[in-house]
Amino acid sequence: MQTAESSGGSDLVIRDLHYSYDGNLPIFTGLDLQVQAGEFLAIIGPSGCGKSTLLNLLSGFASPERGRVQLRDRVIRPEDPGLGYVFQRPNLFPWLTAIENVEFGLRMSGMPAAQRRQRALHYFQLVGLAGFENYLTTRLSGGMQQRVSLARALALEPALLLMDEPFSALDAITRETMNDELLRIWDTLGQTVIFITHEIEEAIYLADRIVVLARPPAGIYRSHGNELPRPRSSQTTKTSPLFWEYKKRLIGDIAAVMRQQPVDDAELVEMGLSVATDHA
Repeated sequence: MQTAESSGGSDLVIRDLHYSYDGNLPIFTGLDLQVQAGEFLAIIGPSGCGKSTLLNLLSGFASPERGRVQLRDRVIRPEDPGLGYVFQRPNLFPWLTAIENVEFGLRMSGMPAAQRRQRALHYFQLVGLAGFENYLTTRLSGGMQQRVSLARALALEPALLLMDEPFSALDAITRETMNDELLRIWDTLGQTVIFITHEIEEAIYLADRIVVLARPPAGIYRSHGNELPRPRSSQTTKTSPLFWEYKKRLIGDIAAVMRQQPVDDAELVEMGLSVATDHA
């Protein structure tokens, strides 16, 4: 079910987006989406539905065959200073200290040394890493490394932050902590965030709106507004009836999308769904 979002104050606009791999395998046909300034949007869907491909199109790393992708009325380029990226892996430079990793993008942009150190320290502290500035990143835990990656993206002060399953490699407790930290930082900075995840509960907990992608070559299956009150916490938000009602709806959407073509049990497990749920 293809949808088009309402307009007004949009940071990001996608219109009639068409894209295929090598011109042969269609992924998106006529996708429309608008993301409002300051919105936290989560995108979910089964493996192979195009989540990471969509993020590549939004960042300018891939170009649509037809349609347009615009950030604040300009065509997106990968080097756009209005974009920040956080990937599944931290992708840090092991020969640099943690604070030098945060400074790296600022140094590449030509910012003077004193100014970039001051800004890097600000975001280093914001992500909760004060005291670890001079550590080599190989000495930091996985969660701490991902905080460095987040600080590096935030130090560029982007209007739009693109996050591709940034916490998927972390253990469950660290992942929950990072979700809380991300909400705290987002509440402080108010940037527009597009967050890709396989985890339904993570999407509900974080986002203002959740988009479910259909199987290719479609696009958006359904978009859900999220009325869970903010600020959110695991103890109150994840135990509320509304949280579980959203989860029930999204599981239904994912099951419907999966029925569009055969799916194996491993993919169901990856989505956090039981085999019994989706074969019932």
